[in-house]
Amino acid sequence: MRHIEYVIPESFNGKKVLHFLRGEAKLSARLVNSLKRIENGITCNGQHIRTIDLLKKGDVLAVNLPEDKPSVEPIDFPLDIIYEDSDILVINKPAGLAMHPTHNHQGDTLANGVAAYFQKKGQSVTFRAVGRLDKSTSGLVLCALNKPAASKSAGHFHKTYYAVVGGVFRGSGTIDRPIYRPDPMKTLRAVGDEGDRAVTHWQSLWTDGKTSLLEIHLETGRTHQIRVHFASCGTPLCGDDMYGSSDTRINRVALHCGKLELIHPITEENLTFQVPFPADFAALLPETIKNSEIFSKKLSQTF
Repeated sequence: MRHIEYVIPESFNGKKVLHFLRGEAKLSARLVNSLKRIENGITCNGQHIRTIDLLKKGDVLAVNLPEDKPSVEPIDFPLDIIYEDSDILVINKPAGLAMHPTHNHQGDTLANGVAAYFQKKGQSVTFRAVGRLDKSTSGLVLCALNKPAASKSAGHFHKTYYAVVGGVFRGSGTIDRPIYRPDPMKTLRAVGDEGDRAVTHWQSLWTDGKTSLLEIHLETGRTHQIRVHFASCGTPLCGDDMYGSSDTRINRVALHCGKLELIHPITEENLTFQVPFPADFAALLPETIKNSEIFSKKLSQTF
């Protein structure tokens, strides 16, 4: 059971417990209702309190979250865990590992591995990925370990991606082109006026006149956004056989989430995590860039 405490600020002095839990703590109505049915599910200064009772500045309001029920079958395999506490888990996902079970992936997903990891610790945790990565994309994944952490993580994290694209890019720029789904039965996306607005910011870190290494920041989060945007420019990501063509140098899309910045959903601490390029991605780059100041300082530190 996860015990979370909140110190009531002046802005909620004289306000109902429900207003704080739904507003500041961002707990769902369903979760609040379930806590009401649990003995000492909600307490104030160590004593049971109702959601209609009023709070005072300085009160210590606490919730006791029941243990999750398993959401997927636990399948044990190694995980590259970068950070873990009672509320979040940060994992460096390898390329080729799907996030969730689907009709094509049963048992061989990150969700299954996380379930097994916590099972070995005697815990049951529902897999809640905050921002997903495609199966072929490597890099940092943020997982919330309880419902409050999931609710408060939304919109409070930022990812930095790195991609090797088949084209020449210098300086920096922005791709602002709407993306839509031509066939609802397929995952393929395309650029088109009928789509939803999608904005991708890029900065070139290196080019050899044929391919370029880009640092990428997303303003929106559409499915396959980076891949679709650069393909629409005639410069698809290396190895992207869905939107470009296969590449003998790499057997997956050359896309890596190398940096994750977030405000911790419970402690509100600013956290930054960074992982280096995996071997197959780094192999696309010359030794000069891999040993350069850009690579060593911006990409190779692990926090």
